[in-house]
This record gives sequence, C-alpha cells and structure tokens, in this order.
Amino acid sequence: VRLYRVLEPQALFVRSRFGAGDILGVLADDIEQLQNVYIRTIFPSAVAVIMYACVIVALGLFDPAFALLMALYLLILVLVLPLISLKYTKTQQTRIKRERGGLYRKLTDAVLGIGDWMISGRSVDFLTAYEADEQRVTALDRSLRSFAHWRGLAANVVVGLTLISLLFWSANQFTAGAIPATWIAAFVLVVFPLMDAFLPVSEAIEKVPQYRESVARLYEIEDAGQKLKQLGQTLVSDEEVQAARVNAHIRLENVSYSYDGDEGKIAVDGDRATERHAATEGFTVLEEYTTLAGLSLDIPQGKRIAVIGRSGAGKSTLLKLIQGALAPACGKVTLNGIDAISYEEHIPKVIAVLNQSPHLFDTSLANNIRLGREEAEEPEIREAARLAHLEPLIESLPEGYGTPMREAGQRFSGGERQRVALARILLQDTPVVILDEPTVGLDPRTERDLLATIFTSLEGKSLIWVTHHLVGVEAMDEVIFMEHGRIVMRGTHAELMQQHERYRNLYRLDRPVAPPKLATKGN
Repeated sequence: VRLYRVLEPQALFVRSRFGAGDILGVLADDIEQLQNVYIRTIFPSAVAVIMYACVIVALGLFDPAFALLMALYLLILVLVLPLISLKYTKTQQTRIKRERGGLYRKLTDAVLGIGDWMISGRSVDFLTAYEADEQRVTALDRSLRSFAHWRGLAANVVVGLTLISLLFWSANQFTAGAIPATWIAAFVLVVFPLMDAFLPVSEAIEKVPQYRESVARLYEIEDAGQKLKQLGQTLVSDEEVQAARVNAHIRLENVSYSYDGDEGKIAVDGDRATERHAATEGFTVLEEYTTLAGLSLDIPQGKRIAVIGRSGAGKSTLLKLIQGALAPACGKVTLNGIDAISYEEHIPKVIAVLNQSPHLFDTSLANNIRLGREEAEEPEIREAARLAHLEPLIESLPEGYGTPMREAGQRFSGGERQRVALARILLQDTPVVILDEPTVGLDPRTERDLLATIFTSLEGKSLIWVTHHLVGVEAMDEVIFMEHGRIVMRGTHAELMQQHERYRNLYRLDRPVAPPKLATKGN
C-alpha cells in the first residue's frame, strides 16, 4: 500500500526514471523481504538476547564461574557466528540482489517485446543468455547455502559442547551435594530447547544487508517524489481549484528545463535529447536529457494549440511541466497565476490527458467510462458515449454498456479504445485537455474520424495537442514547431503555410490528398 501511495503521485514520470523491471523487482522481491523483517530478524534477535541474559543469570545463581563459561559458549551463537555470517555474506547478498534485479529487468523487457523476439527468430538466443544469467545467480545462491550448512554445523558443535559442559557441571554439583539428582536432567532438558532460540540469530543477522538494500530502493522511489513535492511553495485552496475548473489560464514564461544525471540536479542548456542508463543502488535509472530553453506560451481558456516536433524535441517534457509533474529550472509555469506544481493531486480536476495508449481495465465498458468521474450516473455515461460517437458500437454489442473490455481492452480496435478513453475524458469534464498523440498507429481514415470527433466533442475546452504530423492542424488556433527544446516556428496554420517553406513541405508530406474537412473552432 505504501509503495502504491508513493508511486501514484509520480505516475506522470515514474517510467522515465525507473524501468518496469525495477518496479517489478520492488514488488516481487523488496516488499516480500521487508514483510519478513520482524518475523525473521527483529523478533528472533530480541528473543535470543533476552534468553541469553535469562540463562546466564539463572546459572549465575548456582555457579558464577560456570555461568561465565556458558556465557562464552552462547556468545558464539549470539554474536560471533552472526558477525562472521554478516561479514562473509554482505557482499554476496548485495550482488545477488542486484543480479536478480537485472533478471527482472531483462524478463519484463523480453515479455513486453516477446512478439519481436519471435518474429526475428532470436528467442532461443534470449533464452540462452537469460539462462546463463540465471545460472550465475543460482551459483551465488548455492555458495550462500553451502556457507549456511557449514555455519549450521559449527553452531551445532557449539550446542553439543554447551550441553556436555552443562551435563558434567550438573553431575559435579550433584556429587558435591549442591543439587539433587533429578536436577541433572532438569538442567539439560531445560537448556536444550532454549538452543532453538539462539540458532536462528546468524541467519537473521545475515539478512540485514538485504533489508537495507530493499529499504534504500523504496526510499529512492519515494525521494524522487519528495524532491518534486518540496519544489511546490504552497498548496492551492479549494476555491482556487474550483475557479480553475471553470476557467483555466495556462502561462509559460521563459521556461527552461533539462534532466541531469547528478541526483536530479537541474541544468540549463540546449543539448540534443539523449537517454542514459545509470545504475544506482540496484536501479536502472532512465534519464532523458530532453531540454527546454526559453519557452514561452500563453494558453487562455478555450485556446487550441498544436505542438509539433520530432521525438526528443521536448514535447513530453513540456506536457509534464504543464501538469506540474516537473518544476522548471528557470521561468514560471502557472495555472491561473499559481505555480502548476502547487496543484499536486488536484491537477486531474483541471487537466485531462488522452494519450496514444490509454489503459482500459478488465471490467465493463460502462465502468471504464465511469473512471472519469466515479459518482457519474448512467445518463451521464450514456451522454459521454454519445459525444464520443460510441453509440453505434455499444448498440451492436449483446451486453451493451455491460460488455467486458477484457485485459487492456483487447476485444476492441485501436480507434474504439481511443473513443472509450475520450468518453472517459468527457465525463471528467476538465477545462483543459492534453492530446498526447492519440492517433498514433491508426489508419488515416480512422485518424481523421477520431480527430473530427475529438475537436467537436471538446468544443470550448483548451486543447494542447502534441503530434508528429500535421493532419488536422487547420482546426488549431496556434501551431508551434519545436526542435532541440526551442520553438523554431509558431503561428496559425495559415500564417505558417504562407511564411515557412519547411512547414509547407511537411504539410504536403502529411496531406498528399485533400482529406474530408475537420471541424474547426466555432463550427
């Protein structure tokens, strides 16, 4: 639960900082480890220390000298062997954890790209390489198990010596008349079961590096969110949120930003976008160097703006800044005059996002639409579906709105899934909608039909449309073209067609044949 609460506020950028395999490793390995910290480490160690003190004090009442000897014997079980285990296994435990983290990353990467492995005929190569890595981890595990066997043997030898010493001592005590004969068996039978409290201590202590590593990984994810949260000056009031839900004016003033690999330190430069993999504390941290430099935009309520550019031009970073997921290094990003980052969890009440692969849950079609507003009534859901032009599809389904979507909406086409996501956004009813390449992968006809539906149904809302190409830009109030984090062209579609030959060439490449007319603002 804590991990989910940590990840949820970072949902907009967690994938750019941590790989899916890293998160899977935290869920499958670290969480499981930390669930056992009390049962397998803290409680056994505490019980062993308490029992150690009780045994020594009890023996000291009969013979202080023998109690000191027993203290030395038992100290081997309680302190010496655990410290040896900790020293011997610390490096190997850390190495195993990191190697296993690498296996999680490779496995998730392979599962996500399993189709390409099969098509390329390289699946056997992957399995061979993966099994080799797995064998390396298995060898390390085998080494630790072998050490554990020898450690167990040594501990049992100490236990045997302790019991023999106790037997001889109690016999001598009986001979001297200090205790009755029945106490000989009593001492042995009482102390022997207590040894079970001392034997697990070595294994408990050797797990400490794993727990530290797991906690460090959790804190690394948590700190990524806390650093961002601390950048917000003050949280917005409910009145300010309600005002933004009615009229949201977004403004970017001379904004600069770049990701830097030194603990998230922000640097301002105009370098071209790159991606780096840096292993830190068992994580593969993905850091885009997509840079924005001196960017200014004014988006009053109802304005439609298209953001065009190649991959790595800074479009995704711009969207994250607008949503308050990132804070600018220089300049200001404001929503109604308030820093966007200050809105935090209130951002979904003001800004909705339709991206290229919206997630549809394995529940009914109606429930997937209702995700936009949980308390929505059935008539509101039907109206959102009508505006998204889903009615013909729903009427053709035997179960109608109760039709299961299946996992990730697999039973529907790409265009149909986007319309379901659009209906969800319409139900969410935010004043600002971000369109993050929602038509990628669709055929030209479906793309134009979907864009026409989007522009018509979202009339009156501010639209920030990120796209690679120019189909439908005529419906925009302003078009900006980004390159290397800077705006190199901006204006209306007509102005750019008239003033920039490069824009005209790009437009012709995207529009070899005149398409059906899309809805424009006010029509």
